[in-house]
Formats: sequence, C-alpha cells, structure tokens
Amino acid sequence: MADDGTEVARVRRERDLYLRLLDLLREQEIEPFLRDALALIVEVTEARHGYLELHDDEHPGIPRYSIAHGFTPEQLEGVRAAVSGGIIAEALATGTTVVTASALADERFQTRDSVRASAIEAVLCAPIGEDPPRGVLYLQNRAGHGVFSEDDRVRAETVARHLAPLLDRVLARRRERAVTDHTASLREKLRLHDVIGRSDALAAVLRQVALVAPLDINVLLTGDSGTGKSQLARVIHTNGPRAPHPFVMLNCAALPETLLESELFGAFPGAHSTASRRIEGKVAAAERGTLFLDEIGELTLAAQAKLLHLLQSREYYPLGGTKPVRADVRVIAASNADLEQAVAEHRFREDLFFRLQVLPIRVPSLAERREDVRELSGFFCTRACERHRLPRLELSINARQAAESAEWPGNVRQLEHAVEAAVIRAAGEGSKQVERRHVFPEPAGTVAEPDDPVTLQEATRRYQARFLQDALEASGWNVVETARRLDVSRSHLYTLIRAFGLDRARR
Repeated sequence: MADDGTEVARVRRERDLYLRLLDLLREQEIEPFLRDALALIVEVTEARHGYLELHDDEHPGIPRYSIAHGFTPEQLEGVRAAVSGGIIAEALATGTTVVTASALADERFQTRDSVRASAIEAVLCAPIGEDPPRGVLYLQNRAGHGVFSEDDRVRAETVARHLAPLLDRVLARRRERAVTDHTASLREKLRLHDVIGRSDALAAVLRQVALVAPLDINVLLTGDSGTGKSQLARVIHTNGPRAPHPFVMLNCAALPETLLESELFGAFPGAHSTASRRIEGKVAAAERGTLFLDEIGELTLAAQAKLLHLLQSREYYPLGGTKPVRADVRVIAASNADLEQAVAEHRFREDLFFRLQVLPIRVPSLAERREDVRELSGFFCTRACERHRLPRLELSINARQAAESAEWPGNVRQLEHAVEAAVIRAAGEGSKQVERRHVFPEPAGTVAEPDDPVTLQEATRRYQARFLQDALEASGWNVVETARRLDVSRSHLYTLIRAFGLDRARR
C-alpha cells in the first residue's frame, strides 16, 4: 500500500508538472515566460540556484536570452564563465544531460577556475532542444539533500524537452506581433472579415479596394487562379453603397453554353428546351446589389454582346422576351485568363473589355505575399477544425516552416485545401498537432515512377529535398560546412532540414 501511495504521489507530481508547463503558454512575452519556466523547475527539483539561457542561431555561443534564479551577481558571473569551457559547454556539445554530485570532485570539471572559485557542488545541466541544442537549463546545489536524484534529472529533462516547442510558440507569437502590419490602417477603414494577411502586396490591393468600393463603377479583377478574387469581390461589395442588397455570383465556366445566357439574363417558358417555367436570371436576383461574374472570359460572344448592352443601357432582354427589363446592378468581373490576348484573338469583345476595365485590380499570387503563409495556414487550420467539429489543433513549427518554404502554384485555395486535409489526417491519427507529414503526406525525397502524375510543387519539393540530402551527405552532415557551401545561414539550413524531414542516412 505504501508503494501504491508513493506511485500515486509521483503520478500526481508529473501531472501537475505538465499542467504547469501548459500554463506557461499564457505568457505573451519571452522574458516572463523564461522566468516562470525556470522558477517552476527550481521549485520541483528543490535547487538553490538556477540558470537558463537560449542561444542565437546566427551567433552560436552567444546567449540571446538568459534568466537566473538565486544567484548573486558575483555567483552568476562564475556560472557564465562555465559556459565557454565547463559544465554548460559539455551539455551543449554532447546534447546530453550532465549530472554530478560535486563539480569540485568531478575530474571533468574540478580544474576549471570558475568551478573552484564558486565552490560548485551538485549540478544538473540539461540541454534545451536538439539539432543543435537551443540552450541549457542549469541547476546548482540541491537544498537540504545535496545531490540531484534520478527523479530530478527526469523532471529537468521533461521541462527542457517541452520548453523548446513551447518557446517556439511564444517566439512565433512575438514574431507575428513584430511583423509590420501593412494593412493596419486599411483595416480601420474597411470591413475585412476573414481577409488574412499583413503583407505589403495585400495592402496594395486593399488600397485599390478602398478607392473603388464607394464608387458605383464596374471593376475587373485579374490574377492567377486561387488568389482570392471571389473574396475580394465580396469585400468591394461589403464596403460599397450596395452592401445592404444582394451579392450574387455566377461562375461563367461552370455552366454549358446553352444554359449560360438563361442563367444570366433569365428566360421565359419555352425559350429553350429546359425552360418549362419562367427562370429568374442572376441579373434580376442581384437587383440593387452586386453581380459578380467569375471567369468572364468564358462568356460566349453572344452573351458578351448582351452583357455590353446591360452595362451601356442598364437594360437587358431575358431569353424569349420582347420587352427590355430595367436593371440596377453593379458588375464586378474576374478572370485568370489574359483578356487582352483574348481581345487580340477576337475571342473577347474589345468594347466590353474597356467597359469593364475602368479601374482594374490585379490580385497578387501567394508567391508575392509569402509572408502571409504562416497566418493563412493558422487561420485555415482553425477553420477546418470548426467546420468538421474536430478537437482544436494547431500547426507545429515544422508544419508551418514546411508550408512557408513550399511552392503553392494553386495559391491560397491550394494552401487552404492542403491544410484542411492535414487537419483531417492529424485528427484521424489522434495527433496533438498538425505535423509536416500531415500537410505533405508523401515522404520527402520519394522518387516518382516515370508515368506517375506529379505537380510542379511536388516536383520542386522532391528536387530540393534530394539536393539538400546530397549536400549534407557530401559533408558528412556537417551543417556549418553545408551552409557555407550552399551560401545560406546555418539557422535557415536547419529550418529546411526540419521542413523536408531529412534524416542522416544509416550506415
């Protein structure tokens, strides 16, 4: 029974430790976060002194952040002196926890001036993170008992192991706040529900929206497929004088040619083979509001002529009708095709083109606003969880880095679908986070068979993964040397290694 009671107490302590680690995530700033984390491990191990430091990837060996607990300034100098050539240096170099009952008696450290000067006894020093360690958690002189136990080592390693991803989240939040929000002033003037991003490219588009939205003029949106032209059309409508009235959308490429005109302008019974009753067209449905015509380049020349008549006279004729119908609508059109080329090839009416292109707006590709990928990915992850009623998931740091480094030829739409699928995969596995493998389920570096279909994005990822793997193998996985050869920073190379899920080949 005593053993059972001891085990229950141990489990409760472990549970409480995890819960308190999770509580640390409430901190928004890095210094309070690190201070609370250090105070937590000092408390649970009953250490008299504690020290925590994190290194800058760009300047190895130079602490970027450091927090001390229980040290006098003089004692702290002694601990920091141990960084360059003592206990902390060993933990960083080996990536393993250093535990000693007495540094003064330990042949590994007893000759160090800092150890002798500070009379350092019991020490426990655990590395934080790996590939390489991000920093160290250093504990000195256990209160009352002198020596750090195996349970203390396990607790310290638990905290150190969880500190790296928790820290990444705090730093990510800090980076997100630090990133200049080029859209901030525009968000104060415009209603931009679910318009995600802070980039200068997005802000440039929103400035054009702010210009055209209050004017009752036609607008032509251009840009690659999947960039968000439909969403932008709705933003223009929402921020214009017609906002209280309908926003009606018609995809001109989604209907057969025989039905397109009746869908757009309506039809009387008998006007064509499927018109057994009066059909109200999209123009009538959008009365006093906005009619959004997506893929307008797919309109037939006959439909183009009728649309031109609508824009010029504010009248139209339903199919089978003999009397004009007045229309009060604003037309926003969109196309991912080159309409100027279509005009030159006589597939699109030049007069209609100029009628639509009063104030054209080009929507940038995702490659032009790459800094928005992180925020977009997080938004799509949250929305997918809500849509499918799944437990709340977040993208891991590696998944975010992989998304940011990937090419997205299908733009925002492709990113959204990839994240949604990743959320479903992660939830199906019972994973606590969406990992890189969920976003890109095919193993990195897999070579496709010649006849296998492969997207440009996947082909690019496979090439990059193979290239990096070969470069690392050629240098014996010397990351510093590989980074020098590839002319990239060491921290960026580590980001790519994690993003592509590369591992050292087993010999």
